[in-house]
Amino acid sequence: MELPRGRLLAVSEELDAAELAAMKFLSLEHVPRKRLEAVRSAHELFEALQEKGVLEAGNLAFLRELLYRVGRIDLLAAHLGSSREQVETELRVPQPGRARVPPYRYLLFQLSEDITKDELMSFKLYLDGELPKSKLTPETTMLDIFTEMEKKGLLGKDNLSMLKRLCDEINISLWNRIENELNLYGQEEMLITERGSTGGPEFPDSCNDSSQQPEAYKMTSRPRGVCLILNNHNFAKAREGVLECKHLKDRNGTDMDAAALRNVFRNLHFRIEEHRDLTAEEICKTVDDVRREDHGDKDCFVCCVLSHGKKGIIYGVDGQEVPIWKLTIPFTVQNCNSLAGKPKVFFIQACQGVNSHKGVTIEADSNEQDSSVERDARFQLDCIPAEEDFLLGMATLQDYVSYRSPREGTWYIQALCQHLESSCPRGKDILTILTEVNHEVSRKTGDRNAEKQMPQPSCTLIKKLIFPVN
Repeated sequence: MELPRGRLLAVSEELDAAELAAMKFLSLEHVPRKRLEAVRSAHELFEALQEKGVLEAGNLAFLRELLYRVGRIDLLAAHLGSSREQVETELRVPQPGRARVPPYRYLLFQLSEDITKDELMSFKLYLDGELPKSKLTPETTMLDIFTEMEKKGLLGKDNLSMLKRLCDEINISLWNRIENELNLYGQEEMLITERGSTGGPEFPDSCNDSSQQPEAYKMTSRPRGVCLILNNHNFAKAREGVLECKHLKDRNGTDMDAAALRNVFRNLHFRIEEHRDLTAEEICKTVDDVRREDHGDKDCFVCCVLSHGKKGIIYGVDGQEVPIWKLTIPFTVQNCNSLAGKPKVFFIQACQGVNSHKGVTIEADSNEQDSSVERDARFQLDCIPAEEDFLLGMATLQDYVSYRSPREGTWYIQALCQHLESSCPRGKDILTILTEVNHEVSRKTGDRNAEKQMPQPSCTLIKKLIFPVN
């Protein structure tokens, strides 16, 4: 049976140069490198695959996979009489002896697709001296770099040490994604990452042996998960109905915090669910509704609370109390099994008492005269469940107040969002980011009595939590 040349020609005519380069890269295990280097068109690539018996009459499975991998699903239906679902079924149930794109090579291709222009430039800078300058031109793509690294013996299925060190320096989340995917593919033997391997550029001592680094949580789903924002602003009901809440003012500036949280977690690929001005009963019902959702195809859950409170509680806008543990306990393994083994993150913008930190007066970060004190919630040990995978970030230490500007938002949430925005693209883990937030907030000083504030994270995370941007 002859190959359907008319259909193959039609497919080849619709592929652009970048797609051809990707398909050549994905075919390297099946066609000699020198033969592929001579290929100048998709039609020539198909001829090379035919020569090696990878593309045969009645067996276009490898071509279907190539088109699927490079995102040309439209060509499957238009010219090969196939569909996305058919290819995905073929990939799930591989046939013995049938050619496939190896996981290692497909992961390199995925990495090349995700890398930003700045990251590509960084790779070129780090590889200057290792690869010929003629191979590091402005036109050089990430696939070109991987190809040259393989030719020089700097990269291979059993030699990923240099790639890891490069990712550590440029954006560690790139390596975490590779590692997670390789583990999913059952390719753990490919993770050769010892620092002492010969060859390759030298890096600073900050590039630690991966054996000394904790594993990272999987963070590849889209969306990553739900980001629940509970934003209480108007406390008129509390002032009218509860005597002890007569002092609770409306939380002017809270919308600045909510907007910052929405923006940063949307960019981190979370689905945002925001609720405004909830009573205590409505807070509990909202949390329970989210708890009941199926989070099986998600990798994480985030909850951000912006409200008044005191001594281990937050207030609903009706002045009724919600213990912080009633926000966290619903997401334990027993109560929300679809989040088992996945990080559950809570950020509570809240005071934890009525005391004020006093600091030595230094140059103020702001000359604002409108910073107001929130008398919110006190952190207690039972606020965080006694099991793995929880992180609780509190705005301040127990017994102390936190500060809010009606025009700019709170010290804590604004610093948190700024650091997430700047540090997540660099692959920093959440505890490192929260330490930086502590540093920034602790240096702020109120203008009245040299007021100070110190946030307090508490966690039972057992892996690194890194939010990839790509």
